[in-house]
This record gives sequence, C-alpha cells and structure tokens, in this order.
Amino acid sequence: MGKRKGNKNGAQAGKRENRGYWKEIERKNDQWERYYRAQSLIPEEEFDLFKTTCQQDLPLTFRITGFKKHASEISELFTTKHMPNLTNANDENSKPPFPFPWYPGKLGFQIDLPKSVVKKNPLYASTQKFLVVETEVGNISRQEAVSMIPPLFLEVQPHHYVLDMCAAPGSKTAQLIEALHSEGAHAPGFIVANDSDYKRSHMLVHQVKRLNSPNLVVVNHDAQLFPKMKLTPEGDYVKFDRILCDVPCTGDGTMRKNLTVWKDWRIGNALGLHSLQLNILMRGLQLLKKGGRLVYSTCSLSPIENEAVVSAALRKWGGKVKIVNCDNMLTGLKRRPGVSDWKVFGKDWEEKSKEDNNESLPNSVFPPSAEEVNTFNLQDCMRVYPHDQNTGGFFITVLEKVNPDEDKKDEDEEPAAKKPKLESSNEGEKKIEPVKKERLPRDANEEPFVFLDKDNVELKKCWDFYEVKDTFPKDSMLVRNGTGEPLRSIYFASPIVKNIIQTNEAKLKLIYAGVKVFVSQRAEYSQQSCPWRVQYEAMPILKDHLGSSRTFEINLDLLKILLSETFPNVNKIREDKVDPEFIEKITDFPEGCFFVRVKRGEDKEDMYLPLWKGRSNFNLMVNKHETHELLYRLFGVEN
Repeated sequence: MGKRKGNKNGAQAGKRENRGYWKEIERKNDQWERYYRAQSLIPEEEFDLFKTTCQQDLPLTFRITGFKKHASEISELFTTKHMPNLTNANDENSKPPFPFPWYPGKLGFQIDLPKSVVKKNPLYASTQKFLVVETEVGNISRQEAVSMIPPLFLEVQPHHYVLDMCAAPGSKTAQLIEALHSEGAHAPGFIVANDSDYKRSHMLVHQVKRLNSPNLVVVNHDAQLFPKMKLTPEGDYVKFDRILCDVPCTGDGTMRKNLTVWKDWRIGNALGLHSLQLNILMRGLQLLKKGGRLVYSTCSLSPIENEAVVSAALRKWGGKVKIVNCDNMLTGLKRRPGVSDWKVFGKDWEEKSKEDNNESLPNSVFPPSAEEVNTFNLQDCMRVYPHDQNTGGFFITVLEKVNPDEDKKDEDEEPAAKKPKLESSNEGEKKIEPVKKERLPRDANEEPFVFLDKDNVELKKCWDFYEVKDTFPKDSMLVRNGTGEPLRSIYFASPIVKNIIQTNEAKLKLIYAGVKVFVSQRAEYSQQSCPWRVQYEAMPILKDHLGSSRTFEINLDLLKILLSETFPNVNKIREDKVDPEFIEKITDFPEGCFFVRVKRGEDKEDMYLPLWKGRSNFNLMVNKHETHELLYRLFGVEN
C-alpha cells in the first residue's frame, strides 16, 4: 500500500501543533482474520501468536553490502563496538543483536527493537549514527529481513544476464548488483532493473546509484509487456539467466510496518491483482533462458496471489517449467511449505468453486486438480511467517526453465497488449494505481545517452594525462546532453551495457546507466593541467588501468589529515614531517589531480583516492558522506 502520512509506526500519533489530530490506525481487521482462519494456513493453535506478532512493530534489520572487500571491516565494527552496547542497553524482554543464521557471510543483522526506538533513544545514538553514515555511502542497506531472501535464491554470478521486472524501491536490485560484482568492478554480465511507474523508477535510481555499477541499466516499462532486447542489431534476442519477479501485491505480509494494510485489507484485493501477477510471471518465463532460474515472490500470504499464480503458470507451460526444491539453501531460514489446496471466497464471502463461479472469477484462482497436485510440487514453494523468526511475511518460489535442448518459437512471441490492471503494494511501498500508458522512449526533459569516440579530443586529454592503459574499455564512455559533446560530466558504462543501449534505444525507455568518471574543472585550472578531474566513485573502475607516475603511496597519518582538514597546507604538512617520503616526491609535481594509495595490510583492501594539488594546498576529492565514513571506520572519529 502507499505510505501513510505521519508516523508510520503508529507510535506517538496524536496532536501535532497547528495540524489537528492524527488517529492511530487500529491494528485489527476482522475480514483479514476471518479469511486467514478459514484458509487454515496457520495451525489453529498458532494463530493467536501469528496475529499478535503481526500487530507488533518490526525489529530493526540491515545487511552489509557484501561485494565490497571492506564488508568484513564494517561487520567487525558493528560486532565489536555496537553489539556490546546494544546488548547491555536492551531490556530483559529483548534479545541481544544477532546476525541472521541464514544470511551468507553473517552480513545480515537483527536488532530486536523497533526502528523508532533505536532512532530516538539516546542509549542508541552511536549505533543510529553508524547506520546512517554507512547507509549514505552504500555500505549498509537498512532492509526488512524477508525482503533480502528472494535475490539470494537466484544465485547470481558475474557472467549472468539479469532482469529485475518490478524493481522499485531497489533494495533487492542492490543485492543483485552486489552478486554480479562479487569478483570485481568489471563483470561480463549485466542487470536490467525495470519499474512500471516513471517516478518510482527515478526513486530506484537514487537507491542503486550509490553502488556505482557500470553494468546496470534502469528502464521504465509495464512488466507485462516488457520488450525483447538484442545485444547487437544482427544478434538473437536476449534470454536472461536470472529473473526476479517480485510482483505488486496486496502486501498483507508487511502490516507490521505498513499500518495502512490493517485499514485497507479487503477480501477482493487479491482477486483483483491475480491476473496482473500472472501476466508478469508469464512474461518473465518467456524472457527466461532455458536452464535459467526465475524467482517469483510477493509480500502477501494469500494463496490467490501465490500458489494460484504459480499453478497457472505451470499449467500453461505444460512441463517446460518446474519448481526447484531449495531445502538445501539458506538452511538457517525457517520456512513453511507451499499449499496445494485453499478456499476461494467471492466478495459476498461465499466459498466458490470452478463449478459454482457466478462471479466470473478466473479459473486460475482455484486450487489445482488432484493430478496437477502430483506434478506441480507446490510444497516446494516457500512461505515465511512473521511469528517463526520475528519477521514480516513473504512467499518465494524458485522456477527453472527445463528442456534446454528444446526450442519453441511461441516462447519468443511478443505479448499481446493487455487491458491495464490495478497495481498494489510490493513490500508495502507500491501505490495502488493503474499501469500508465506506454510512454515514448524519451520526452523533452530527458537527455539522450551518447557514446563518445575513444579518440574524442576531451577524452584524449584524460587518457594521456592520467595514463589510462588500453586495457580499459575506452570506447564505452558516454555523455548525457543534447549536444553529444563532453561539457560537464563523462560517464562509463560496461561494453555490454553500451551494446544494450545502442541496439535497443528505440524501444527501451531508458532512465539511467553509467558511472560518472570525469568532471570538468574550473576554467582557471584548464590552462595548467587536464581540465577533467576523476570522481572518487570511479576509482574501483579505473584503479587497475592507471599508469604508475600519477599514483603515490601515503600513510594513514597523512590520510587522516587530508580527511579531517579543509584544504590542508602543503608546507605545514612538510614541517610536521607527517609523510616526508610522499612530500618529497610531490614537491615538484605540477598542480592538478593525481591518485594516492593507502596500503592497509594483507587482510585489508588498499585504498585509492583522487587528490588535488593546488599552489599551496591539497584537496582530497571525496564527498562529505564518504569523508565522514572513512574517518569513522578507519580512525573512530565521529562527526
């Protein structure tokens, strides 16, 4: 459901100065309780615990982004500095903070306190600051535990072609990016992240751009009608190795954080979304490579949105798609099996059957036949219930395209245009609204994606000045302006993303691609040095392709000064003998941008940062969020 204005946890809702009164949403819905009691999904002896858990605020959960080599540092920092304080401060009813037993590398954590408590209680101020600082730079994702599950079952590898069909708000997309870059900044695969809502696709960009992936493309399409893509004009249509199909849903698994679900839940909501969900899943299966894997998931517990949708897809694919048993994956995760039987109620609350369907409900909402039950293996679907591990509710099914040697043309057919359906919440954050009419690839306010010739005059200045080796894909630089010339910023997209954009620009509604690498300098510097400086976020992409003459090693003492002081004076650093070896090398070095490396030992990643040398001062070209994070992580300095 859409976000509720005001305190979404319902805490302290009441009078606000000059704003009247806010009524706290009652965490009760008789229709919801009646429906789920009738379904017998939850054993009767557990139902009261299930209901009580759903009425409580969620604990605070987050994960450390595992594709960065310093993830272990962030984990150790939280474990050694913050967990003891939180453990001592917790009341007797709360568990100490702990890592999820099922999250790889123990990089996912749970604090059994509501976010509102951690945010406002002075006892937790240091931890709250830690979470904010690390989140701002993309080292931490403050994500609901159950939301982390679907991407893990995809098992994305660096060479995979990946599609996220309903990607906003982007937390799962971020996990896919991390997996793709698990072996480094330059991966052979790519990720296409799609969302049907134009505004939300831009929110998605805000969420994922901090990961600085050159292998990501964000697009804006109705997932039911997602277009076919080619990598080259003469090539075959792309089939994806991995697809995440986390569809819009009623969101009753999110009612612990999304209180509006208590107020808005109706028995007809799931029936209204079923066809949309099935259409999206069917399109995803069409786009899936034979032998590929698709994860279908919702934050709803209703079988109408879950097993019924999966059953309908299995029925239509006739044995060419199967459910994958995942009992040996994420073994610490408590999950219940999927169900093969459920009750279908009309809006009049009368139970319906295929034979007694006077409301013209789709046949696909009804349970499978006895014969289908034996072949569908719906028990291999996974249900996560809130009271099992103090989480939200979620449904996950892993599907695989089988018969890899078989080729059926009908799988490649473009989907027929469909009547727009109503979309509802995914993770409780997607508003109920009609799918918008297909837009043109760009409007007057959107800038094009224009790739530059590697010998472009301005690019040539950068290659020569920074001694960028030919091992770097120099023909994958682009600009985003109407002139098609480098004016303010130059971006890098991986070669495979370049192919996607250039081949499919006429049919893809492109929103975002590329990592900013070069930014133009002020005019007064242009005559003295290269008029382009390197962005800090581009260092992981560039560092292995730079010549040695513009890279200098510095020690941690100097790094602390560069991070702490604004424009530190070169002569003072020389007088204080902070790093004499570096100062001696840099004394006669001309003004301009160069790179510094900080060695941190065998067990830690070397750091590469761009540094500007002026006439008498240094300027470490790192933004304020990264500066605060580095000071805190490396030196324990809190700002």
